[in-house]
Amino acid sequence: MRSGKHSMFLLLSFILFSVLHAPAFAIKKSYIVYMGSHEHGEGVTDADFDLVTQIHHEFVKSYVGSSEKAKEAIIYSYTRHINGFAAMLEEKEAADIAKHPDVVSVFLNKGRKLHTTHSWEFMDLEGNDGVIPSDSLFRKAKYGEDTIIANFDTGVWPESPSFRDEGMGPIPSRWKGTCQHDHTGFRCNRKLIGARYFNKGYMAHAGADAKFNRTLNTARDYEGHGSHTLSTIGGTFVPGANVFGLGNGTAEGGSPRARVATYKVCWPPIDGNECFDADIMAAFDMAIHDGVDVLSLSLGGNATDYFDDGLSIGAFHANMKGIPVICSAGNYGPTPATVFNVAPWILTVGASTLDRQFDSVVELHNGQRFMGASLSKAMPEDKLYPLINAADAKAANKPVENATLCMRGTIDPEKARGKILVCLRGVTARVEKSLVALEAGAAGMILCNDELSGNELIADPHLLPASQINYKDGLAVYAFMNSTKNPLGYIYPPKTKLQIKPAPAMAAFSSRGPNTVTPEILKPDVIAPGVNIIAAYSEGVSPTNLGFDKRRVPFITMSGTSMSCPHVAGVVGLLKTLHPDWSPAVIKSALMTTARTRDNTGKPMLDGGNDAKATPFAYGSGHIRPNRAMDPGLVYDLTNNDYLNFLCFSIYNQSQIEMFNGARYRCPDIINILDFNYPTITIPKLYGSVSVTRRVKNVGPPGTYTARLKVPARLSISVEPNVLKFDNIGEEKSFKLTVEVTRPGETTAFGGITWSDGKRQVRSPIVVGGVRG
Repeated sequence: MRSGKHSMFLLLSFILFSVLHAPAFAIKKSYIVYMGSHEHGEGVTDADFDLVTQIHHEFVKSYVGSSEKAKEAIIYSYTRHINGFAAMLEEKEAADIAKHPDVVSVFLNKGRKLHTTHSWEFMDLEGNDGVIPSDSLFRKAKYGEDTIIANFDTGVWPESPSFRDEGMGPIPSRWKGTCQHDHTGFRCNRKLIGARYFNKGYMAHAGADAKFNRTLNTARDYEGHGSHTLSTIGGTFVPGANVFGLGNGTAEGGSPRARVATYKVCWPPIDGNECFDADIMAAFDMAIHDGVDVLSLSLGGNATDYFDDGLSIGAFHANMKGIPVICSAGNYGPTPATVFNVAPWILTVGASTLDRQFDSVVELHNGQRFMGASLSKAMPEDKLYPLINAADAKAANKPVENATLCMRGTIDPEKARGKILVCLRGVTARVEKSLVALEAGAAGMILCNDELSGNELIADPHLLPASQINYKDGLAVYAFMNSTKNPLGYIYPPKTKLQIKPAPAMAAFSSRGPNTVTPEILKPDVIAPGVNIIAAYSEGVSPTNLGFDKRRVPFITMSGTSMSCPHVAGVVGLLKTLHPDWSPAVIKSALMTTARTRDNTGKPMLDGGNDAKATPFAYGSGHIRPNRAMDPGLVYDLTNNDYLNFLCFSIYNQSQIEMFNGARYRCPDIINILDFNYPTITIPKLYGSVSVTRRVKNVGPPGTYTARLKVPARLSISVEPNVLKFDNIGEEKSFKLTVEVTRPGETTAFGGITWSDGKRQVRSPIVVGGVRG
């Protein structure tokens, strides 16, 4: 017996020793190794691309030990324009690779989010009451004919009427892209000319379970977001488009005669992330090769160092090849310093409201009426219904805070049945709150904005009669319920209302500046319509994205900077058609310097969350005006060398700059970031005085431009010279702006400079941070 216990003791001791002294199991994660650019030159072949892949394998072999392990580790080899690869590596392996002189950066394969608040007509951005004049950008640019515009998103529903190809000629011969066929019968045509999907980075993060999901091996859209954004960019004319009978009209994209393509990089969420850097970089590398003219990305992640960011890297390479990249600013407003996609080579777009609403009136028994928004059906009967605060309808043992928000499992059906449930906006999705009300047997739902949401109203396809009302009106509803023992009310079915005033206003959700990476660059750049936008939808999913909802619709409303971004991409497509020689920086400048900051009442644009005036940290240069952008007069251009100098300032060393550039380059000895030739002027901190220089290029007829300054309190601003005379198109002239503190203060000051020839107004905001004498 003692012998058995002794043997067991020796066995346990051996196991414990083995565990304590065995080498630790190293966890592999997906990393991106960025090595700069390729310069293949003319006549490049698939053999050249294969050779790059072999070089990457040999490189990784020296760190992981064998060719087999290297091939197993590499997820993507970026072979065409971006030089680098994505691979499964241990942390130490990644750290060792980062020390190699041929490596610019090594970073984790990060996830990103789509920028929709999820719950078409192209908005009349010029105030023309829906009439397209013969001299409009739309007509002059032939509706974007034969421009190739692509999005990176959730794919596309190819059968949507927005992608019909009737009347379109042959696909441009310069197009090198393809249409990846699949098990779903996905097909392209002369309108939708390309579709690719990229999922290896996503699957590396998701693990083995994702590999057996058939929906991951198709460019077909099973989420709805990609179809919506692509049709906003370049959907063809579709008469009679509507959402549940509301907003009836002709749907059309920003460039309705453009060719469109989709690069699917976003998939079902993992820890809230849908789009991964490894896939985004692979898509950029291929899209540049395929021959796209404009790229639109309605996605993003936290602002970070430009070359630890796959989207920023890809956009840099596209921009260097003359391809404008338009990105959404993010949906984390109105909190300051939340703007995403802040690289200066990206056109960053915030969101505004438009002059159309889907009004759903809430009427109380005491006669009060509140204008709300909804896409829901009518109430079962034309009568007043009892109202109940969701907090009073809470289920037993559930926190009152959660019940107030109508979170899942918090409402007692015995208390809510047959009544209008009053829920507070926040934390959970708006349509999910209507699901909670439906499951509790409520007759309807009033969704009251929280203070942060303020006046922002979004029309959603709720699952029962519902209306969303603003913060102030919500307080009145709560007060009414508290004032009587038998509160009653009614929700009227929604109606479409046009020519709403004031509009546009800032969407409360739109992410705000300042820029946290380079505060000297104002972001966002511009704003465009992003609230209750009607566009194409996927018929592979319900309008609420909820599984039990069996409804299918060809068009739907969505809200978010995801929706404003493709509006601008569509306009960029028109400008590319009309001015094929304009660089991405010139196009950006044209849109920024012609933007407006006043609404359709002639007053300063309001912040959507409240009645305060919006600032450049919300709208950048302002709300785009496409017709004026086609003839901006003067522009602030940026060359590739300007961007390289910007990177020199950003503490990249000489060898890294040369790897970005693909050729030798010497950084200037002195660089003043305030002189970077951006169309806006931002001075994060001002001590005493400072002078900044800008140069403008004439892209219009000969003329003389005079400067007009908007000088905020506490500052003195002067410009030298204050008159610029241009004799030729393409002529460039510089000016110096001097800003001086007259009275110190901590708050940010907003001013501006406008150059005018009597017809054209070339406006740039001036933003000055806390000023000190």
